[in-house]
Amino acid sequence: MPTPVRPEFLPDPALDRTAMEALQRDIADAAKFTDDLDFDADAVGLDAGQASLSRDPASDPPLVAGVDQAFLDDRAVSAVVVSRGSEVVERAYAVTDLSIPYVPGLLAFREGGPIVDALAQLNCDPDLYVLDGSGRIHYRQAGIATHVGVLFDTPTVGVAKNLLCGTPRASTDGRPAGWRTPITVEDGDRVDAPRGTTIGYAYQSRQYDTNPIINPLYVSPGHRVSAETAVELVAALGGEYKLPEPTRLADAYADEAKAAVADDRDGDA
Repeated sequence: MPTPVRPEFLPDPALDRTAMEALQRDIADAAKFTDDLDFDADAVGLDAGQASLSRDPASDPPLVAGVDQAFLDDRAVSAVVVSRGSEVVERAYAVTDLSIPYVPGLLAFREGGPIVDALAQLNCDPDLYVLDGSGRIHYRQAGIATHVGVLFDTPTVGVAKNLLCGTPRASTDGRPAGWRTPITVEDGDRVDAPRGTTIGYAYQSRQYDTNPIINPLYVSPGHRVSAETAVELVAALGGEYKLPEPTRLADAYADEAKAAVADDRDGDA
């Protein structure tokens, strides 16, 4: 079961905004935006059968946890799906009351607690977390993926559908599948990082030759992963859809769990 190793960073929605932002800066200071992986990055996305051909246990696919949420009234249904290669090895979810609204840049204080509750239901200890949300692409370099990664001291990647901050180095319009460009800090960007810092990538996971045009994903390192490795991991974890398989599976499971929770509530009414 994943256990927080930096409990002082547990997201507390009772903090005021100034205290939340200060905590995020402390988290960014504690984060590693360089590669410090306990697994072979080249094994990510491989089937266990493929990896076993090398007869090298160190090359076995790591346990990758996709994390996403659905919402039911004023509650979050946080879901985590853990896979090894293409095999789902465990699923878990938790239902948690939400106490504050969504505020751009402070997502972890609304949804971080529910994610911690869901991870507490796991029996396994994932090697990598892939979250629906930003990591270093964040005003204070501490999006929800960075917050969770530092809290558990586990390699973490954030995959967002919209760009919170930073500037793509090239236009993202209508790009082919597999295309990517760095997201950097430029003049006027409200990011606590030096100008020119690469804080993530725009990554075109899928594209059609005709409408509708698919927009890119915004991939950023959360913790113990570089920006370049983060986008390579997401590319390796891609499937037939826009979202990488870990977050796509978690998204589907969150909806499944939400429906089950709603049915139980209706049955008790």
